[in-house]
Amino acid sequence: MQLAAIIVSLVLTVVGVALLARAIGQFVRYFKLGQPAPAGSRIDNPYQRSVTLVREFLGHTRMNRWGVVGFAHWFVAVGFLTLPPTLVQAFGQLFQADWVLPVIGDFLPFEMYTEFIGVMTVLGIAVLMVIRLLSLPSRAGRKSRFAGSKAGQAYFVEYVILTIGLAIYTLRGLEGALHHVEGYEAGYFASYPLVLAFDGLSVSALQNLVYFTAMVKISVSFIWMIVVSLNTNMGVAWHRFLAFPNIWFKRNATGETALGALQPMTSGGKPIDFTDPGEDDVFGVSQVEQFSWKGLLDFSTCTECGRCQSQCPAWNTGKPLSPKLLIMSLRDHAHAKAPYLLAGGGKDMEGNEKASAEQLKDVPAAALAEAERPLIGTVEENGVIDPDVLWSCTTCGACVEQCPVDIEHVDHIVDMRRYQVMIESAFPSEAGTMLKNLEKKGNPWGLAKKQRLEWTKEVDFEVPVVGKDLEDLSEVDYLYWVGCAGALEDRAKKTTKAFAELLHIAGVKFAIMGGDEKCTGDSARRLGNEPLFQELGMENVAALNMAFGEETDDEGNVTAESKKPKSAKKIVSTCPHCFNTIANEYPQLGGDYEVIHHTQLLQHLIDEGKLLPVTPVDGLITYHDPCYLGRHNKIYTPPREIMSAVPGLRQQEMHRHKERGFCCGAGGARMWMEERIGKRINNERVDEALSLNPDIVSTACPFCLVMLTDSVNGKKNDGKAKESIQVVDVAQLLLDSVRTPVDPAGEAEAQSTPKPEPVK
Repeated sequence: MQLAAIIVSLVLTVVGVALLARAIGQFVRYFKLGQPAPAGSRIDNPYQRSVTLVREFLGHTRMNRWGVVGFAHWFVAVGFLTLPPTLVQAFGQLFQADWVLPVIGDFLPFEMYTEFIGVMTVLGIAVLMVIRLLSLPSRAGRKSRFAGSKAGQAYFVEYVILTIGLAIYTLRGLEGALHHVEGYEAGYFASYPLVLAFDGLSVSALQNLVYFTAMVKISVSFIWMIVVSLNTNMGVAWHRFLAFPNIWFKRNATGETALGALQPMTSGGKPIDFTDPGEDDVFGVSQVEQFSWKGLLDFSTCTECGRCQSQCPAWNTGKPLSPKLLIMSLRDHAHAKAPYLLAGGGKDMEGNEKASAEQLKDVPAAALAEAERPLIGTVEENGVIDPDVLWSCTTCGACVEQCPVDIEHVDHIVDMRRYQVMIESAFPSEAGTMLKNLEKKGNPWGLAKKQRLEWTKEVDFEVPVVGKDLEDLSEVDYLYWVGCAGALEDRAKKTTKAFAELLHIAGVKFAIMGGDEKCTGDSARRLGNEPLFQELGMENVAALNMAFGEETDDEGNVTAESKKPKSAKKIVSTCPHCFNTIANEYPQLGGDYEVIHHTQLLQHLIDEGKLLPVTPVDGLITYHDPCYLGRHNKIYTPPREIMSAVPGLRQQEMHRHKERGFCCGAGGARMWMEERIGKRINNERVDEALSLNPDIVSTACPFCLVMLTDSVNGKKNDGKAKESIQVVDVAQLLLDSVRTPVDPAGEAEAQSTPKPEPVK
């Protein structure tokens, strides 16, 4: 028995280690196929990156949001990383049944740790297996987060972990019996029942059981290693190695998710100068090797857990986009195409083959066939990613927010959109109307710029306009960036007027732009039209800098003499998309401002006593978190505190809220595209709201306001919603409460109210 155990174990070990070394080399060569990342963007602040990695792993910061799943997975992960000494001991036990590790083998804390983690690993993987079995796609269909995952690979990994855990537990019992443990000992607190069970066996029987169990533990471990080494696209196994570098190289060293700002377009790792692009610049991604090396690492790291899929508004409403399946498709395509690329294969910008026939003669036929597949194409075209998948995305960020290994789904989707828009001109026709309006009129509706100021005629107080009533913004506390929707869309204009009136009541000095400003470019950028975004953005940055009294040189850069500190350049916006773009993306274009959302300012004014909600607004209210305010910028509290300050309101959260809030369907330029597949996302969200039977649905975004109102009105017409239900911005709610019956205009003593302190 002993000799057979030794031979089997050593043969599998040698084969496993050799194949693992080969697989690691394949990964290194494979990742090198990707484009370089912008200089320093993934390696800045190595100390903080290391702290982030340790925090995310030890704290299981994403996984623990899922309750028992995170708890169970923590023990499985820690067991995998810290129990290799038991594998070393198993090798020793092949040759001497009662062998123990030198120094630490008999060390009581080590023995107790091995007992505890060993048992918890078994219990943890058992819990995860039960959860998987209860959530099988055959039971839950699309609602299963495992729908589309490679179930066979997952079962293999789970049963391997269970077998190894049971082997560790069994060996502990055998060790105790061989060492003649008499009575309960702390070092065998978990395995003591097995010690008792084995106690009556002969020494020879115990030794043979040790040889056999050690062989099982070693053999299963290295069979696993052989299998995963032969399948480098087996993310459910490889994530336990690749997750660590993927988290370390994440976009933000301090740990924030890859949301908020989109990254500038790059070619060869360098930002593209759209005023004078290089002849060999590549716009967007049309071939898998055009993703950065970090993108290729992302794809290989996917563990197929489906948390992204379970939260995706597109997938949940019957559309073809699943962030998980998209990443899996890119991974499988990249790995299948890799032999062709490693042999020098690839296409130039004209689609011509760069490698000679001689170079490609040894490439497997499967890899050559994979290389012929278009990255983006329909099923009929044998495409890797269907165009409907790309255009279903709302860029809400739910996938990125939930991913436990920090995959940057939104960036990859937008990179592929960029190629489709800029090179192929292939995108939904309705979006083309929006782009033309942006190019010609500077707003998505194509309205004349003079209409941006029409709303000011509908309030009974003066709204100062910079450049007309004020020379610059030095005389006011804030520039109110009204935005296109806030100035031009009738429902959003109600929010604009309510917020302006609240500022007037509170005595906050503010001014607006004079109508020459243009759309911030949010929709253009997320659609994939980066040059148009940059054009709109640079014009707005120049206008803003001028409004703040700064001078720019011929290249649009602020001169050192006129540059003002950031704290002097304060902007407030009622639109989270404008807020996100100006705060997070305009710094890429030379615009550095302090930007806050209107709910943050209103909350501050309430806290300072400058706005006093006194009139009750009766009813049950539920709040919808705008994606670009919540997930993208982590602003969840101010809107809720404003509602809490309004007397009479009873708040109730929808099932999906805050980090798990459900999109309204307007983000990612979807506001301008028709939904032709599955259920409308805004209808899904409104159905969730209506299940609470609220009197008011509130939000804090003009896009959300439009989408939710459209759905509610449709349901009223169908008799599925009560006629009295309202959809309003929190600013409108607050204004209704600040106004008193005695002073319906809400202007009493406004002029004597001191201005607020600057918002930090």
